Parts: sequence; C-alpha cells; structure tokens
Amino acid sequence: MSNRLFQGVVCQMYEAIGRAVGVIDENATIIACSEETQVGASCDFFSIELGESHDIFIRDGFTYKPFGVHVNPDFAVFVEGADDTASKYASVLAISLTGIKQYYDEKYDRNNFIKNIILDNVLPGDIGIKSRELHFNADIDRVVFLINIVSAADVSAYEVIQNLFPDKNKDFVFNITENDIVLVKEIKSSTDIRDLEKLARSISDTLSGEFFTRVNVGIGTPITGIKELARSFKEAQMAIEVGKVFDTDKNIVSYNNLGIARLIYHLPTTLCDTFLREVFKKGSIESLDHETLFTIQRFFENNLNVSETSRKLFVHRNTLVYRLDKIKKLTGLDLREFDHAIIFKIALMVKKYLSTDLVKF
Repeated sequence: MSNRLFQGVVCQMYEAIGRAVGVIDENATIIACSEETQVGASCDFFSIELGESHDIFIRDGFTYKPFGVHVNPDFAVFVEGADDTASKYASVLAISLTGIKQYYDEKYDRNNFIKNIILDNVLPGDIGIKSRELHFNADIDRVVFLINIVSAADVSAYEVIQNLFPDKNKDFVFNITENDIVLVKEIKSSTDIRDLEKLARSISDTLSGEFFTRVNVGIGTPITGIKELARSFKEAQMAIEVGKVFDTDKNIVSYNNLGIARLIYHLPTTLCDTFLREVFKKGSIESLDHETLFTIQRFFENNLNVSETSRKLFVHRNTLVYRLDKIKKLTGLDLREFDHAIIFKIALMVKKYLSTDLVKF
C-alpha cells in the first residue's frame, strides 16, 4: 500500500521541481522513485542507517530526510542535490508523505478493526484500547446492514455501495463472503426504523435499477458503542435468514419487525413438533388444500373480517362462512375467534419453519 501511495506523490513532485526524488524503507530498498526503473533496487548509493534520527543529512549528492509516525523513522525521502533548496524539498515531501501514510493507514486499520469487531475477533477488553489508538469515536450511534447478493450482473456491488457511502470516517463497507457485504452506518440518535428501511430500500433500488443486481437487506438494531456492533450484525443476519422463511415477498427485513417469527426461530424442532401435535389432530393440518390455505391467509390479512375477506376473494359471504366451518370441523379451531386465530397463525408459521433447513436440533 505504501509503495503505491508514495509513487504517485513522488512522480508529481518530480514534475513540479525537476529533480530526482524517491523514498527508501528501513532496509535501504527503494520503494518509490521518479526513475521507476530504480524501484526495488538496493545498493550502496542509497544505503543509509536510519537509526533514531529524523534529521536531514546529505550523502553522495542527495539530500535525505527520514520520516515516519514512530519514534524510529520507517522511511526516508531523498531529493537530488545537496543545497538548501533540496533540503526544503525533502522536508516538504517528508511532511506530505507522513500525512498521507497516516491517513491511509488509519482508514485501512479502522475498516479492519470494525470488521474484526463484527466477526467477534477482538477481545472486549481490547476494543477500547484500539479505539483510542485509532482516534476512533466509539460512543456514537451506529447500525449494521447486511446486503446479501441474490443475483448479480458484471458490476461490483461492493464498489457501488462504497460509492454510495463515501465518508470513510463515518461509514464502513466490507465483504465478509463473496455474496455478503456489511455496511456499518453512523446514524443520528433520532433515527427510527422507518428511516433505516428507507435507506435499505434506496440501496436495493440503486443496485437493481441501475446495475441489475438483486439483493436482500437485513437490518440490525441501532446501537451505541462499538462493542455492540457484533450483536447488531448477528441481528441483521437473523433478519435475512428468518425473512427467507416467513417474509418471502420482502427483500428488506428489519430485526425489530420480525415479531413472532423471531421467537419461532429460536425454538428447537422437538418443541415445534410437540406444539403442532397438541394443537391439531393428527394429519388435520395436512388435510387442508391449497384453496383453503389461501382463504385462511386472506382472512388473516383482513383482520378476521368475514365481509371484507369475501369481498377481496370475490366470493359470497356464505361461501366463506362454509369454508371457515369446514376448517373448524377439521382442526377444532374457529378462526372467527381471536384466540383460535392466533393459535392457528402461529401453527402455520411453525410448520413452515420446520420445512426449512433453519431448524435447530
């Protein structure tokens, strides 16, 4: 990373001053030079002992200025010439390169720092220490978005999301798998779940509308303090997993809106089986045909209102009543009664959960 950063600045400096310039590391290897053929070379002409001094010195017609962010210098810049002008050029270049190196190192380290916290690779006691080392504001509100790529075109979704959130001091974007991208977003304390879902929708719409990339987005709960980022990330993961089972028509799923589905997700399969056996007569739920199940779904969506449901289904009210009576006869549950409807709704969700590979044994 340092070599590429330094090379660009060195070339611009050469064009500005017309003197050969370059950078060597502590092993006296040239890592950047206006004469690009010299990059990677190591010879007596450039050989120096950096030691502990950051003072300018002259050797073999070149002016050297050691620099770095540590007590012992990590690098030295050299400028052709042994005059005062060469010394000034060397000092200016050393200051510029130190600032650039520190900026990029902090950005790179911060991103990895956040990634390691997300993946539980940092001990809790080390988080505060590392935050202070990186001058990182650890006590502000953030939230984790997990963007799962369902289908992609030839564009990099990672780069698109990076461009959508260019402030690298506030927002962090990184891959955790080939198809999973994490966005850690700084938010205001007043931000609510609707704002987060709107932001997630804009990400999804941008990727699908402009780059033909379909994604699912999971949203964790907002947290204060980076120690809680791992929890928000796990919640975003759960939101996507549970959403694939219970909200198949949605590609934006928030952990806070999972409701009963979140509870069912944590149940062991043995308990789910026991619940279904206790609620239904043997085989009764399997005896319901597709039309009946569709009717039940619409009845729930219309808040157990018989008239409204019959109107939406384009059937006579008596036809719907007949179907509900049939369900009661088969299952023992009258969906027109609120308590029975709740039990039936949960049972359908449990059965759907058991038919997936998310069950916990």
